[in-house]
Amino acid sequence: MKLKEIISQTESIVRPLAKEANLAYWNGTITGDTAEFKKYSDANIKITQIFSNPETFASLKQIKESGKIKDSLLIRQLTILYNSFLANQTDTTLLNAIINKTAALEQKYAEFRASFKGKDISDNEVERILQSSNDSKELMEVWMAHKNIGPHVATDVIELVKLRNRVAVSLGFDNYHTMSLELSGQNPEEISSLFDELDSLTRGTFDKLKDEMDSAFAIRYKVKKEMLMPWHFQGRFFQESPQLYPVDLDKYYKGKNLEQLTSDFYMSIGLDVTKIMANSDLYEKPKKNQHAYCTDIDSDGDIRVLCNVSDNEQWMGTMLHEFGHAVYSQGHDIPENPYLLRNAAHTFTTEAVAMIFGRLSRNPQWMKQSLGIPQEEIDKIADDCNKSLKLQQLVFSRWVQVVYRFEKAMYANPDQDLNKLWWDLVEQYQMLHRPQNRNSPDWASKIHIALYPCYYHNYQLGELFASQMHYYIVNNISKTGDFKNESYIGNKEIGTWMTKNIFNAGMKFEWNEMIEKATGEKLTAKYFAGQFVD
Repeated sequence: MKLKEIISQTESIVRPLAKEANLAYWNGTITGDTAEFKKYSDANIKITQIFSNPETFASLKQIKESGKIKDSLLIRQLTILYNSFLANQTDTTLLNAIINKTAALEQKYAEFRASFKGKDISDNEVERILQSSNDSKELMEVWMAHKNIGPHVATDVIELVKLRNRVAVSLGFDNYHTMSLELSGQNPEEISSLFDELDSLTRGTFDKLKDEMDSAFAIRYKVKKEMLMPWHFQGRFFQESPQLYPVDLDKYYKGKNLEQLTSDFYMSIGLDVTKIMANSDLYEKPKKNQHAYCTDIDSDGDIRVLCNVSDNEQWMGTMLHEFGHAVYSQGHDIPENPYLLRNAAHTFTTEAVAMIFGRLSRNPQWMKQSLGIPQEEIDKIADDCNKSLKLQQLVFSRWVQVVYRFEKAMYANPDQDLNKLWWDLVEQYQMLHRPQNRNSPDWASKIHIALYPCYYHNYQLGELFASQMHYYIVNNISKTGDFKNESYIGNKEIGTWMTKNIFNAGMKFEWNEMIEKATGEKLTAKYFAGQFVD
């Protein structure tokens, strides 16, 4: 069978099914209707069956190994199809075991509640106590209560890791971590060296910030700096920045029309979201999913955003973020792109576009121009805005180091002492003290490690690319030289540059080639460091 035949045949079956799945998920998340979720999973099962076909895979393998395809667009489509088929060429009993084990674990995580002072409390309540209490004993108890999920799920997680590894080995990979990265188009060595670069660039500044946090918390909790424990850092994982700079941005968004602000901003940079806005579902309803996401229904321009907008800063950031995903999809859904290439170059590149715009809701200059806040008011909050963004970025960055390195090591050897490995990494990268004599599977309290494996590092790669785009824009398009306050507003050239170099490119190039063509350099951590490191 010729490659073009395989492509058109696969597309003719997958395309309507993908649309059906996306529509069902959309309808299900708006209404909570279980029948829609059933339709969604049925369509996905059918898609998986198509990609499991051994005969088609054998033909693709033969074509790939022959090296006869020279056309660059066909090579990209071949790579994408080959990887989609390869991921499904494994023993169905093994795949079913993974599906069942995952479903059982999903339920365990969903049902678990921390037991605190004789009653069960939600994760949100745990976070609230960790952020608001000043009592060290109470903080320790609630933190420990949350960590009790670990022993409840750890054995299952390790079993799942070993099952995933069996799939990877059966397909010719060292382990599941390597397979996940390679099938998504990432070279594991390249990703690790980016993380090493990021570590050395952020370590010094984070050390200083950590010392500032330690000093503030030693006073707040009335303990010596060296006695501060993980439960003193205002969160379950120290993945978000503690409240060191108390700036209340919500008051500036009160009573504002976030839909209009989003639409006006994108229009001002030459990106029209009118059609997407009209197809979206942006406000709270009973039984509607409480989160936010953007979906490309048909790879042909039907793009929708789900939000639950409230007039505060967080939702302004979320709207800008989700419509960043949306303009990217709108840009790659063009007739010039073959169906299989109508997607972001990588999931982290669409994440980056969402992030570069999502950051603006806390940007003093953007707020001044969009909300009409007077300059003297901006002068009062600008310093705290910039400091809190920097703190957030660095705290999160050090946390991702832990998750990425832990997963990599766990899949390489799931039988090692994972409890010790986890705390070794937490001490090294987050600079937190391990609780005395602690030997518990605290790593298993992070749901991503169990259920969304080998994905977390993409959030950080997104932040790196967002900063790289930001520097390119400030240096070459707006030419303001103002990296701190650049708000992009009113500069249509920004939208044109993004559309032409990032969005329209879809998956025509490997992600790093696309980044190099767009910004003149491959992905690097130096611009992120330039933006957030002293």
